[in-house]
Amino acid sequence: MENDLTKAQNIGKETARKLNEVGIDFYETLVHLGTEQAFRKLKSKDPNTCINLLYSIEGAIEGVKWNAIPKERKLELTEFFRNNS
Repeated sequence: MENDLTKAQNIGKETARKLNEVGIDFYETLVHLGTEQAFRKLKSKDPNTCINLLYSIEGAIEGVKWNAIPKERKLELTEFFRNNS
């Protein structure tokens, strides 16, 4: 995949900008960090970061639309969000 984050599924210009602000400039970096760690970085910069962004990051890493994330994984992410809000 190209280094441009906006080429990834679920990542628009605004999300790419937010990721850049926390040092995630490349898709490969996002994948290396993983969903939870990338979300923690975003949340530390903006405490109002929402669960939909968490789902978007997971979908981007997995190459699927956020609403196609498997139910079990979505439940794990929801629990992670609750524990980190």
